Amino acid sequence: MQRPLGEASIRALLGPTNTGKTHRAIERMLEHDSGMIGLPLRLLAREVYDRVTARVGEGAVALVTGEEKRVPVRPRYWICTVEAMPLAGRATREGGDGQAVDFLAVDEVQLATHRQRGHVFTDRMLHARGEVETWFLGSATMRDLVGRLCPTAVFESRPRLSTLSDAGSVTLATLPPRSVVVAFSATRVYELAEKLRLKRGGAAVVIGALSPRARNAQVALFQSGEVDTLVATDAIGMGLNLDVDNVVFAELRKFDGRASRALEDNELAQIAGRAGRHHRAGRFATLDPLPPLPLSTVRALEQHRFAADERVFWRNHELDFGSVDDLLTSLRKRPFAPWLRLADDAEDMRALFALSHRPTIAALARGRDRVALLWEVCQIPDFRQLPFDDHFNLQAAIFTALCDRAGKIPRGFIEEQLARLQTTEGDLETLLDRMSAVRTWTYITGKGSWVDDAGGWQARTHALEDRLSDALHERLVQRFVDTKAKRRGRAKPVEPAGARSLAGELAAKAQALGLVAPGAQSDRGQGDQRSARWLESVIEAPHERFRLEADARIFVEGKLVARLIRGADRWRPEIALGGEADTAGGGVRLRLGRRLLAFARDLVAELRAPIDVVAAASEDAAVRGIVYQVAQSLGSVAAATIEGQQRDLPPRDRRRLIDAGLVLGRQAIFVPALFTPDALRVRRALCTAELWPALDPPAPMGDPGIEMVVPLLPEIPPRIYPALGFLPAGPNLAVRADELEAIAAEIARGASLQSVAVRLGLPPEDVSDVVSSLRSDPTRGAQRRRHRS
Repeated sequence: MQRPLGEASIRALLGPTNTGKTHRAIERMLEHDSGMIGLPLRLLAREVYDRVTARVGEGAVALVTGEEKRVPVRPRYWICTVEAMPLAGRATREGGDGQAVDFLAVDEVQLATHRQRGHVFTDRMLHARGEVETWFLGSATMRDLVGRLCPTAVFESRPRLSTLSDAGSVTLATLPPRSVVVAFSATRVYELAEKLRLKRGGAAVVIGALSPRARNAQVALFQSGEVDTLVATDAIGMGLNLDVDNVVFAELRKFDGRASRALEDNELAQIAGRAGRHHRAGRFATLDPLPPLPLSTVRALEQHRFAADERVFWRNHELDFGSVDDLLTSLRKRPFAPWLRLADDAEDMRALFALSHRPTIAALARGRDRVALLWEVCQIPDFRQLPFDDHFNLQAAIFTALCDRAGKIPRGFIEEQLARLQTTEGDLETLLDRMSAVRTWTYITGKGSWVDDAGGWQARTHALEDRLSDALHERLVQRFVDTKAKRRGRAKPVEPAGARSLAGELAAKAQALGLVAPGAQSDRGQGDQRSARWLESVIEAPHERFRLEADARIFVEGKLVARLIRGADRWRPEIALGGEADTAGGGVRLRLGRRLLAFARDLVAELRAPIDVVAAASEDAAVRGIVYQVAQSLGSVAAATIEGQQRDLPPRDRRRLIDAGLVLGRQAIFVPALFTPDALRVRRALCTAELWPALDPPAPMGDPGIEMVVPLLPEIPPRIYPALGFLPAGPNLAVRADELEAIAAEIARGASLQSVAVRLGLPPEDVSDVVSSLRSDPTRGAQRRRHRS
């Protein structure tokens, strides 16, 4: 009998919407060294991915959905749709085992009651585990069933952060601002959006078939206030974050794949719960001519009390691929408990049954590998919602191609299919159909074992989806938004005019001393208003399109979009948008800020990597103290400041630190890898961000990779110079740490003032104090004796 796995450290957070369940799970995951969270929608997975990468950088986070796979070299965190979670102990479809992680969470577990997808959520509750901690999140209606599936789970429930109250029935004319009107078919959504355009200037539209890019562009209209109403299907009910005050039901019945039925109270609550954010109250209502909700339903929604779920869908996960008949038998295996309902009507089982009765497919599906391949092909999603036979025909064609001698889908076949989808002409329905077809091919070409050059195909399908998404967004705006309506004002630039940068001050003074060449004044880009298409391309852009300058400003293809500002500490700066980004609406600004913050986090992680290598050399207390000081100063510190810790350093640990890349010098302790031009540029940007807004760009500056000497300025805190890579040498100048160490070695060998001046490129009178300070250093003799020993 199939029983749950080990139940150690399982927590179930069950309760109403707006209790912060998903937020808490994400925060908890980031407290672990590794983690994975399974989410119910691709849109939500992408939103969480953006949030997490803004915290820890893209190099630490993988995104895995049916249509999108972004897996860096060494990800620590996995953001997935529930179906796509690469679970430990199970072979992945591309070969190899899944990912073992310390923390694992599954969101919206009440979807275990869903006829098509429920068995996947049940399987995750039975078998998906983090090695240290596991969380299941969802509705309180699942408490009894989660207890049966996970007998040792610890339950936790918190009250909703804001109140949710009934507002009766409203008309489109009396619809309050910041409202979402909910219907359950695209036709009805369009009809309502048309009416709102005539009555109120327009509405944004969200339906489940939209891509993340098109959905985000539509939501941006609403979030920025360009329209004050959103018309949506129940796709908004699964945790997507919207700034909504009111949810208004235009329909109370939906087609569930079999028949039209009335929504249950808990289903209404999942949607109505999108109203209100954090501690701001939310309201729900019906749209005239619907009557107000019954009193019993109102009380249930306001008090968050619903009948408990009694059964969940289940499917045997130990499948037998000996033959098609064996596979069907294992899929039809009866559940081990009466509160588990066999998922015998899912689309993949229908496909398997239909395809296996085709003689040509039956002839090919012989042997374990072929049967397993057929089952994998049967799981190609029907994003287009075609008649069953049409989708089965596509699956049959794919399986037949994969069974060919080459074992790959022919390139010409894929080219032919994508060629039909290239045009962006047509109405909304046509564009949506093309986009759904592209999603299908994104899923198919994402299988590395099915195609040659999976990465290239994925790039093509994503680019095609982006083109169709932009065209669809434009059609939606043209059809449902009165572009002549008055728009609210845009956000003001974040950068104060006339401010000056730390690096600019240093370079300007150094220029006055003749130490560096003058640079050109760089004005903050004004530019013309950029289109939503360009801004979306920036959000989707790879890191290679971004550049962080030494003055902390971030450019995309030469256009200013943001700058780094002070964060929680020197290693964690924040982002302030500006320049071209000032033309963006609120929703686009939020996503652009997250994208750029992820870029900054990855740069910082790359900068810190050599220090982390040194830190791993030893666990000795003296070593930890030295590494801490070096890390605090971004890779360089004066030897005198940690003389005691150096003195206590055992010879074995000294050698380990040196082998790991740390220089333990007479004057400076530093990591040479952090003195490349790129590393020095990032270090200077982090220091400039730390002192923002007191010292702020733009201003002239020299090249961080060339400057060897900078002046000591009274307005620059002394702690900043080591972080820039410079150490004070005399009363007026600071010398780059690696160069100062080299000069100290030359002076120890008897170098003259003239030779030091030539090395630094300065007149002898300007470096006399530097040489004097090194010659008179009282610690030099003792340090020399330690080095000899």
